[in-house]
Amino acid sequence: MNDADLLSVKQRFGIIGNSPALNHAIRVAVQVAPTDMTVLITGESGSGKESFSKIIHNLSHRKHGPFFAVNCGAIPEGTIDSELFGHEKGAFTGAHETRKGYFEVTNKGTLFLDEIAELPLNTQARLLRVLEQGEFIKVGSSKVQKTDVRVVAATNASLEEDVAKGKFRKDLYYRLNTVPIYVPPLRERGKDIELLFRKFAADFSDKYKTKPVELTEEAKEVLLQYPFPGNIRQLKNIVEQISVLEMNRTIDAETLRKYLPPINARFPVLHSEKEQAGLSEREILYNVLFELKKDVNELKKLVHEIMTHETYAGLEKPKLEDYSHLLHTAQAPVHTPQTPQPAEPVVLEVKPQPAKAYPLDDKVEDISHEVEEEESLSIEEKEKELIIKALRKNNNKRKYAAQDLGISERTLYRKIKQYNIDG
Repeated sequence: MNDADLLSVKQRFGIIGNSPALNHAIRVAVQVAPTDMTVLITGESGSGKESFSKIIHNLSHRKHGPFFAVNCGAIPEGTIDSELFGHEKGAFTGAHETRKGYFEVTNKGTLFLDEIAELPLNTQARLLRVLEQGEFIKVGSSKVQKTDVRVVAATNASLEEDVAKGKFRKDLYYRLNTVPIYVPPLRERGKDIELLFRKFAADFSDKYKTKPVELTEEAKEVLLQYPFPGNIRQLKNIVEQISVLEMNRTIDAETLRKYLPPINARFPVLHSEKEQAGLSEREILYNVLFELKKDVNELKKLVHEIMTHETYAGLEKPKLEDYSHLLHTAQAPVHTPQTPQPAEPVVLEVKPQPAKAYPLDDKVEDISHEVEEEESLSIEEKEKELIIKALRKNNNKRKYAAQDLGISERTLYRKIKQYNIDG
């Protein structure tokens, strides 16, 4: 494949860049396109993996057939089989009519399965049968159906690690990995970052009817040194922000830095994968709630000790209303830091007065009763509360809410259905 052919492919599919790793990936995609071989595209999120699936489809003999892109991580686990393979009427609750799955409607075409690592194990077994024998069975049916579909899969996860952990079938991994294509992240593409910046600046200039923004030489150096964890998607968002918000169309290094998040910044998540390896989101939530319960118990013990003594450290026994703010603190919603932190120590400020001796009244019993009620914590309620907060924070964008919570988008979708959350 000569340089002219390579340039033609880039222009046809809107690919910007000249890095050697990118050019190699394009050449592999073009070379494998005329065959029916299964292709596995790997690369970080936002690096442009779907563009390569379109290259493979449009340069193949299936180009006149259907092309469907399916995000496996966005489909709930309970319905993924129905989406891919279809179902018969009455196969499950809500199945009011027979439905065709993607493998049936994509016959003679190409099916792009993004986030393939998110497939449940039982669905992986069904997918393997389709790849090896071209056969599938609808949910609720016993009839074997044939299909002629080319599968192109993509993932931003390490399938080798998932195979070692038992999360992904080894036989399916080797069947998918017939032809691997690695899409390099933006930070490995050198000067391509600058080319993409100019391309996006021109696009937003046309969109918003303004003069395109330009970078000074110092700003270009800052841009090239930034790692871009969100890859092309992040760069595009940054260019759009600058194009809309900056009145000066020449962007210097200081101005550019305002739009680049700190390199060591971390997105808030429910747990750290390294620190909480092997734990499910429910187990992590239990840990958070146990920490809260511990703090409530300590608070209860402190209040009880004060209220059951005539004096406490030479101070007069305080009134019930003096501690109403403590009970309000105990009722505060659970926050979700990356690792649960112990509560700040409670400092009691009580004005010293001459000690008085008087018997305990009914108010002491009320305090004990209210604190006891705070120990009744519902895991489901707290889990629902965390999900609602994450959705509100991300303007109901489930993908980013799932990232904040440290769970897959499919799991978040299932939780939303389970708790009947609007959004």
